[in-house]
Amino acid sequence: MTSAPADPLRLCVYATVAALTWLAGPLAVTVFAALGLAGYLRARRAGLQRSKCVLRDVRLVMAYLAALTTAGLAGIGWQCWTWLT
Repeated sequence: MTSAPADPLRLCVYATVAALTWLAGPLAVTVFAALGLAGYLRARRAGLQRSKCVLRDVRLVMAYLAALTTAGLAGIGWQCWTWLT
């Protein structure tokens, strides 16, 4: 019998906190969401199907974290654009 893979719920929580504190800057959102996404990708490859995250389905959690990463990158791009113009 094999044990279930570890659920990186903590990383999902960090990404959510970063999203709620957007004023800290999009860099925080990007870093935490990317860390969470990497953790869930690793856990998914190890066989994790259900998460303790509110979204439950690992695929939904990964889509959420990918969206946060994209939003963070867009925010970084926007800040760079406003600094240059």
